Amino acid sequence: MNDWIKRRDTKAVNVGDVIVGNNNPISVQSMTNTNTCDVLATVKQINDLKAAGADIVRVSVPGFEEAAAFKKIRRSVDIPLVADIHFDYKIALEVADTADCLRINPGNIGKEDRVTEVINAAKYNNIPIRVGVNAGSLEKDLQKKIWGAKCRCFS
Repeated sequence: MNDWIKRRDTKAVNVGDVIVGNNNPISVQSMTNTNTCDVLATVKQINDLKAAGADIVRVSVPGFEEAAAFKKIRRSVDIPLVADIHFDYKIALEVADTADCLRINPGNIGKEDRVTEVINAAKYNNIPIRVGVNAGSLEKDLQKKIWGAKCRCFS
C-alpha cells in the first residue's frame, strides 16, 4: 500500500470465511439481480460472480418466499452470502440461521424493538449486520434538517 494512503482502524468481522475490516485485504462484494425465487438462476449468477473475483455476494430477500429460496441457495454455493432484508424484520429473523451476514436499513425495519430482535438473532447466530441507510428511509423533518427546505429530491 502507498505511504500516503492511511486506512482507518476498524473492527474486523467475519462474513463467512472472509474477514472484512481492519488491516485485512479489501474484499469484493457484488449483488445478484436475479429473482431470488429462481434458485437455479441465482445460484448460477453467484457462481459466475465468484468466478469473476467476488468474495461475498448479496442476495435480495424481500419476502418469505425469497427467504425459503435463500436457504436453498445457501446450501448450493460456497461463497459467503449477505441476506439483503427490505422492510419486514421477521424475514431477517427467518434467515439469520442461514445467512453469513444480514444487511438491514433500520429506518425501514421499524421500531427499536424490531431492530433489537434482529440484533439479538444476529448475535445468537454469530453473524454480523451490515447497516445500510439511505435518505429515502429518513423521516421528512430529518431530511429537511440535514439538507434544508430547498431540497426537493425527497418530496
